[in-house]
Amino acid sequence: MKVMAQMAMVMNLDKCIGCHTCSVTCKQAWTNREGVEYVWFNNVETRPGQGYPRTYEDQDRWGGGWVRNKRGRLRLRSGGRFTKLSHIFANPRLPEVSDYYEPWTYDYDVLLSAPQGEHTPVARPKSLITGEDTKITWSANWDDDLGGSAATMAKDPVLAQMSDRVKAELESAFMFYLPRICEHCLNPSCVASCPSGAMYKRAEDGIVLVDQDACRGWRMCVSGCPYKKVYFNHVTGKAEKCTMCYPRLEVGLPTVCSETCVGRLRYLGLVLYDADRVLEAASVEDPAELLAAQRSVLLDPDDPEVVEAAQRDGIPLDWVLAAQRSPVWALISKFEVALPLHPEYRTMPMVWYVPPLSPVVDVVSGSGNDGEDARTLFAAIDRLRIPVEYLAGLFTAGDTRPVTAVLRRLAAMRAHMRNVNLGTEQDPRIAGSVGMTADEVEAMYRLLAIAKYEDRYVIPPAHAESARALDEIAEAGLGCSLDGEGGPGMGGPRGVRPSALAGTVGVESFHPSTQRAETPARVNLLNWGGNKGEAGLFPPAPGQPGYGDGPTEAHA
Repeated sequence: MKVMAQMAMVMNLDKCIGCHTCSVTCKQAWTNREGVEYVWFNNVETRPGQGYPRTYEDQDRWGGGWVRNKRGRLRLRSGGRFTKLSHIFANPRLPEVSDYYEPWTYDYDVLLSAPQGEHTPVARPKSLITGEDTKITWSANWDDDLGGSAATMAKDPVLAQMSDRVKAELESAFMFYLPRICEHCLNPSCVASCPSGAMYKRAEDGIVLVDQDACRGWRMCVSGCPYKKVYFNHVTGKAEKCTMCYPRLEVGLPTVCSETCVGRLRYLGLVLYDADRVLEAASVEDPAELLAAQRSVLLDPDDPEVVEAAQRDGIPLDWVLAAQRSPVWALISKFEVALPLHPEYRTMPMVWYVPPLSPVVDVVSGSGNDGEDARTLFAAIDRLRIPVEYLAGLFTAGDTRPVTAVLRRLAAMRAHMRNVNLGTEQDPRIAGSVGMTADEVEAMYRLLAIAKYEDRYVIPPAHAESARALDEIAEAGLGCSLDGEGGPGMGGPRGVRPSALAGTVGVESFHPSTQRAETPARVNLLNWGGNKGEAGLFPPAPGQPGYGDGPTEAHA
């Protein structure tokens, strides 16, 4: 047994209101530069719908993820080393801009400079790629604008695998929102697809990153990722992806998307897993068994043998204690209400989801019945095979049993807590019917419904004694995945690592409680295109005029 730590996330889909605040704040923090205008590390999809990029779940078309061969071994769906070398200069399985959308702005100057006339001037849309006039036909959240209507649901790859009856009736059954980021998988196919070895999985916390110095722009990682969460920067010629805001995690802060989430639906925490069993679990023959296999790889942080093995393998004790308090571990393995997205891709994703109970409750309430009555809810779950089947297509490789079990636990929690809040006599059969005790149901309620900030985000900071090691990793080109030519980095000019700038705030030293006014703050990247080092944008280096004078307006 080799114990390793993995930073993971759980999202409670019942709480997502589709406001896209997470997407906007992530956009401002990471992809507000030239070459990545179309890129959304975080996006929120409306289901049913095509997703972003369109039909990314159609692996027959895109060839992402892993498949199991006749000998029981995994191979990349898009082909191995020789297949990739044969078309390394012309990758045929890449989404085009039209599959994402062509980003645009508006010619606002026309509104100010147009001469007075009979008609109101119009700001025409301009392509951010070509600069020419363009016609807006699609965007990253177009499915959201259409509300999961029949105009787009017919092209949903999940629906394409279901019966005609489901396709015809699903539109009137329900819709819900699905936020997506990089899955930071335990068995990432993007890493295995990279010919230059630029993509790697950090040993300390499992976050998947891209070394910008090593990336050669082959874009095999884009094809290999079944979730299509690796993007190509057409200005720098490099691949970019979600970093899980690791500079924030290293100082104990949640990701930007989690911090700004209006619905408070995201949970962050460490899980411990047995690295020696990942390949075995990802290779099970029956796709319906992948969920149980992935859960079995996760280790109980309260087990004395696991604690001993973790410390033997170099995991700090405070990280083990954080894993014991992890809300992610509780939702995945203790309460078993969180499910992975498309486990059939065999990448073992580590962003999990609590499926929405709202469609069931809405139908019950709309029929004039009590939407929190346990017996009514249980009966409705059993009858509403359409949404359960669709959810199973997303989270359990088509097996409806785990989804039904999760929905029944959520329904039992709702019915149990209604009795608690009304002060009525508690019926122990409600919790017992889903294999839980009353205390466990109430603990699950506290975590899912009323958890405080420190309970939703249990993030152990990086150790001070490992700061130099982290700095050496950065200097070796394995630091911020957006450092380098054309990328914003974390506070340094092009080609210069953050640690090379004396006086700046590095990843290992930044913390709100320790930052002082005389210390230059992180730079403002909102107006920087990444193509040149504008004067005054970065703090002066040692020996330059103004060094040590403190922050300026450009650093605010």
